Order: sequence, then C-alpha cells, then structure tokens
Amino acid sequence: MSLPEQALQALEAFQQGKGWEQRARLLMQWGDRLEPLTDAEKTEANRVHGCESLVWLVAEQVEGVWRFKAGSDARLLRGLLALLLVRVQGLASAELAGLDLRAWFSQLGLERQLSPSRSNGLHAVLQRMAALAANR
Repeated sequence: MSLPEQALQALEAFQQGKGWEQRARLLMQWGDRLEPLTDAEKTEANRVHGCESLVWLVAEQVEGVWRFKAGSDARLLRGLLALLLVRVQGLASAELAGLDLRAWFSQLGLERQLSPSRSNGLHAVLQRMAALAANR
C-alpha cells in the first residue's frame, strides 16, 4: 500500500532523526502542526476513552474517504496523534480497519518510545476511527 504524501514526509524526517532526543523534538513539532480543535469539538461525544491523557477525535467522511482531526492535552501524545493522522487521512473504511499501527510506528523508529499506556491509547484512537468508519 502506498503512503500518503505527508506520511512519506514524516517517515523521511524520522528516519533522519538520530537518537531519541531528536525524535522527541520532531514529535513535538509534528504535534504543533495539528489543526487545533475548537471548544465545540472537545465534547464528551468526541472523547476517546482508553487513553490516560485527554484525547478527542473528530471524523468526517468526504467522497468515500475519511478525514480526521484529533487533539490532546499531552504534548508528546499530540505528536503521536499527528503521525497517526498523516497515516490514515484519506483512507477508505476497509483500509482503516486493516492498518497495522505497530508497523507504522516501527517504520518511524518510535516503537520503543511507545509505553504500554501510550500504545494502548493510540490503539483506542485507531479502534475509534475504525468504529466510526464501520458505522457510516
């Protein structure tokens, strides 16, 4: 499966990052690129449960493909969400359901930095995306 343009850019940037400090900085920079959610979007209905931090996910389907927005109160998690979003933007429901999240973060060289709670949180976000996609 070919990667979206922004996912390729992320992959290139993280593969050039030497060591965790550089990757952590990159992660925060990617998180800063997230389109901020409005207060109206930060509702209990958009909240993703299963994350230690507060995470919100907003989804819409445009012409058969998914567009997501996400936000979090945690800076590193915002970076991880940004990297998840560049990977899933524009996917069809079936592609979304079949995405291997661990493989994506391994390609980025971030799998070791995913603590069990962060990993579980990202899986909760992905599951929520797949559930939203399945219900449309």
